[in-house]
Amino acid sequence: MDHKHRLQTTKLDLSFSETFNQEHVADAYERLLLETMRGIQALFVRRDEVEEAWKWVDSIMDAWKADNEAPKPYQSGTWGPVASVAMITRDGRSWNEFE
Repeated sequence: MDHKHRLQTTKLDLSFSETFNQEHVADAYERLLLETMRGIQALFVRRDEVEEAWKWVDSIMDAWKADNEAPKPYQSGTWGPVASVAMITRDGRSWNEFE
């Protein structure tokens, strides 16, 4: 393979009408209603999936409560809170930051 891959930081731009040169792009609810009428269930989550997802989230929230530790705030667009570096360093790991 002769392809070269380079990582770079970029802003997330979700202006689909400009990106795909379309005059009209269905918004989320419009698409949801259309797929409902067509009987397409791909955009829907079953109850058991939701319950399993909440088990996962609840376990994280329980750990925060047990440690008396809240999520650490950090500035949008940064690599995360300073505490995240300490967390992985104690396991002998490090972040690979790309600029």
